[in-house]
Amino acid sequence: MPWNPELYDQYKDVRYKPFYDLAALIKPESNIKAIDLGCGTGEQASILTEKLPGSSFLGIDSSVQMLEKSKKYENENLRFKLQSIEETVKSEEKWDLVFSNAALQWADDHETLFPKVIELLSPAGQLAIQMPVQNENILNQILMEMVDEEPYISYLKHFKRDSPVLSMDEYAQILFDNGIEDIEISQKVYPIIAEDGEALYEFISGTALLPYHERLEHEQKETFITEFKARIAKRFTKYPAIYAFKRILIYGRKK
Repeated sequence: MPWNPELYDQYKDVRYKPFYDLAALIKPESNIKAIDLGCGTGEQASILTEKLPGSSFLGIDSSVQMLEKSKKYENENLRFKLQSIEETVKSEEKWDLVFSNAALQWADDHETLFPKVIELLSPAGQLAIQMPVQNENILNQILMEMVDEEPYISYLKHFKRDSPVLSMDEYAQILFDNGIEDIEISQKVYPIIAEDGEALYEFISGTALLPYHERLEHEQKETFITEFKARIAKRFTKYPAIYAFKRILIYGRKK
């Protein structure tokens, strides 16, 4: 799936607030071995190397476009690799920190995935993960409504990607069952103040809409976009509008 780093970074300030909240959960340690699952442009991994002096970081991502931007952050303590999360969890290599900010929502079947992610940890290793709570966010709800209706069912040839993100209770149980202690799980609203509906559309178009846009022909795509914006207008009737974007933050340490 082709990502657009420039479009993604239009809301950089909004996207970085949960990153800093997640990073604050990590207990400061030096000279550790860490991996960033879904590192994007690599800037966040670079910031983490400053929090964890002397540590060795690997950032993995499946987007060539994103990793092209990571080259400027590479150094002796930080390197990057084109690799999917699914490929990474098959590795037997162990890490003192497994970090993932706004990436694991793109990987399916979290009941199976999360135990594999936890298996990447060394004893006493730290786990820090943040994801959007997609099913509770209005723009994602509009998307799911549309892909369940015609003509979009036919346009998309029945393609639909349900969110794999689970509840806080479910993640707590998975972490506990797989040897994680010092568990901290929270859900937080990160408000987006939009001046108009176009701003809301641009926010989701850089992420959740990508796999749908790439499956639509030109006229189909225009119809889809027009309808999506119309539904935004129905849900947000006055501006500036607040979009209460919810995210889940997960932390723990391997026994």
